[in-house]
Amino acid sequence: MLYNDFSSWLHRQFPDFNVQKIAVDAGFTCPNRDGTLSLGGCSYCNNRAFTPSYCNCEMTIREQIQLGKKFFNKKYTYMKYLVYFQSFTNTYGNIQDLQSKYEEALAEEDVVGIIIGTRPDCISTPLLDYLEALSHRTFLIVEYGIESTNNETLKRIHRGHDFACARKAIEETASRGIITGGHVILGLPGENRDEILRQATVVSSLPLTILKIHQLQIIRGTRLAQEYAENPFPLFTADEFVSLLVDYIRLLRSDIVLDRFVSQSPPDMLIAPRWGLKPQEFNKLLENALLKAGEYK
Repeated sequence: MLYNDFSSWLHRQFPDFNVQKIAVDAGFTCPNRDGTLSLGGCSYCNNRAFTPSYCNCEMTIREQIQLGKKFFNKKYTYMKYLVYFQSFTNTYGNIQDLQSKYEEALAEEDVVGIIIGTRPDCISTPLLDYLEALSHRTFLIVEYGIESTNNETLKRIHRGHDFACARKAIEETASRGIITGGHVILGLPGENRDEILRQATVVSSLPLTILKIHQLQIIRGTRLAQEYAENPFPLFTADEFVSLLVDYIRLLRSDIVLDRFVSQSPPDMLIAPRWGLKPQEFNKLLENALLKAGEYK
């Protein structure tokens, strides 16, 4: 194998049927938006850029799951589903409300587990106690936004926590036997190739099962878009990003499951970089580069 890919790993977890993620918007907010930490959010973030059309917090979780099923049933037959709590910070609330939302998703027919996307500063011991128990009766992934291991970068993008916070949350979660994922953005302002590759070894030291990677995108309506307009900073070309990923993957532990390498925002929201590639087209370029470099993970 070229790398430990998520699709193959997921098939090993569920060998008897196909599994598809259904994203839901459970109506959560974020401490970086509601005034607890800040009102502006992270400088790069516009949730509308990655929220599927069937996600709408005005609908119940059950209704969103049903719409998601209809969307994917047009393409596939005999599917099971993982409900992905994706929008904003999905552990940010009182524990009773959180449990209610998670259990609502798990009660739906053909739902075989949930994925919870969150910030590392929004986890608590009581919630981890519940999630540990939940992981013994259903499939569960807790996915943390790391974004960068560089504290100066985290300050610059108004993240609201340092890397030590991310490390602590990931270590505490993984120690409970919960499948733990992380997310990083490559190409954040101020980080060059050498700094990004340095971070790969740091990320690899974390007890992560799964890692999501994507390129920095400049999205309309974000503070980063304003910063980019006023003082443009370099962004990777597609070829440069492929080359970077070949070296980045080489530095990662071979057992880390790689879920994603690029993100694709709606064209009307994306300012830069505009590569003109669909994710599967980019992945093919990366696979060819890995073959050429002789990287077999």
